[in-house]
Amino acid sequence: MLTANDPSLHSWIQIAPDCDFQIQNLPFGIFQTEDRDARVGVAIGDYVLDVYVLTQHGLFDMLDVEDPTVFHRPYLNDFMALGRVIWRQVRGRISELLRNDNPEIRDNRALMAECLLKQKDVQMLMPVQVPNYTDFYSSMEHATNVGSMFRDPANALLPNWKHLPVGYHGRASSIVPSGVPIRRPKGQTKRADVPVFGPTKQLDFELEMAFITGQPTELGTSLTTLEAEEYIFGMVLFNDWSARDIQAWEYVPLGPFLAKNFGSSISPWVVTLDALEPYRVAGPVQDPKVLPYLDFSGNKNLDINLEVTLQAPTLPEEVVICRSNYKHLYWNMNQQLAHHTSNGCNIEVGDLYASGTISGPTPASYGSMLELTWRGTTPLQLPNGTERRFLHDGDVITMRGYAEKNGIRVGFGEVRTEILPTL
Repeated sequence: MLTANDPSLHSWIQIAPDCDFQIQNLPFGIFQTEDRDARVGVAIGDYVLDVYVLTQHGLFDMLDVEDPTVFHRPYLNDFMALGRVIWRQVRGRISELLRNDNPEIRDNRALMAECLLKQKDVQMLMPVQVPNYTDFYSSMEHATNVGSMFRDPANALLPNWKHLPVGYHGRASSIVPSGVPIRRPKGQTKRADVPVFGPTKQLDFELEMAFITGQPTELGTSLTTLEAEEYIFGMVLFNDWSARDIQAWEYVPLGPFLAKNFGSSISPWVVTLDALEPYRVAGPVQDPKVLPYLDFSGNKNLDINLEVTLQAPTLPEEVVICRSNYKHLYWNMNQQLAHHTSNGCNIEVGDLYASGTISGPTPASYGSMLELTWRGTTPLQLPNGTERRFLHDGDVITMRGYAEKNGIRVGFGEVRTEILPTL
C-alpha cells in the first residue's frame, strides 16, 4: 500500500518539478476569497484545495472526523486538537483523492471547479491562533558569532549553552503572516553615553524556522524527547525581526524585550512533521553529553535548504544574501520541547516555538544582517553599487525553504515582508 510520502506518487494535477507543493507535501493553511470566508486549505501545485468542500461532498465520511466544521474555521487549532491519528487520516485521504489513478475528483468537473482554487486567487491568513510563543537560540554558529562580537572570541559561548536549549518567551500577538508589512520600530538606544528615543537604525531579520504544537499538556507534567513528536503538528518559516541598537541597550539584565516584540513573520503553509519524515538527518555531535532528560535516539535534525533575498526600490530584482540549512542546529525540536516542559510548564494547541537564527559554518550562510555585515563593519555590496549594513525602509525580505530527496521537493513557500517607515 502506498503511503502519502511515497516518491512514486503522482497527481492528476500538473505540478512542476521545482514546485514546493508536490503530492508528497500537502501542507495545511487558512485561506479566504471574496465569496468564501476563512477555512482550511491544502496546497497542491499552483492550487489550494478547499478541505471543507470535500467534507460537504461526503469524501471524508470514512474518517474519524466527527465534526467536519473544524475545516470551516479561521484557524487550524480545532483541527490540530483532534490529534495525530486524525492528522494522518486526513492527509492520507487527501493524498488518495489527488493521486492520478483516483477518479473521485479527477473525473467530476463540477466538484473539481468547486474544491480547487488557484493560489493567486486566494488570500492566505494566519494559519494558527498562537497562544504562546517561545524563541530558542539553537544554532552554535550563530551563538558563537554573537558571542565573538559582543564578548570574548576565545570564550564566545556562555557556560550553559551546550548543556540546555537556551530560549525566551516572546510576544504572540505581533506574529503576522507573509505579506503583512512591518513598521520600523521606535525605541530607546544609547548614543554618546546617553539614552535617546527614536526609530531604530539597526533593523535586522533573523532566518528561523518554527514548529507548532497541536496537542496540549497539563500544568505540572513533562514530555520526554521520545514523546515530543506526538505533540508537534508541523513547521513554518519564521522571520524574527530585531532592532539591534535597541537590543544592545535593553538586553541586560533580563534579555530581549522591545527589540523583538514589535513583529515576527511566518509563512502561511504549515508543513506537517509527517511530510518531513524522509528528510531526517543526524545533527551535530553534542559534546559534552547532555543530561538524561535531553538524551534522544535516531536522526532528529531535518535537511531543509533555506534562502533569504533582499529586494529594494533601487534594485532591478531580488538578491540572494544568505543560504543556510536547518540541519545545522545544535539543539533539535525534541530536545527543545522536552526542556520547555521539564519544569512542568504546560503547552497549548497552536503554541509556536522558533529555532533561533539558523547560521551555517560559512559567512554566506549567516542568518542575520548582524552576522553578514559583522555588526555593520563589513557592509553587503549590492549589484547597483549601494550597500547595506542593516535594513532600509522599502526593503523587502523574503525567506524560502525546501527539503529535497529522490527527486521529491517538499517546500514551505515563502514569507515575504516589506519594511515600512516609522509612524
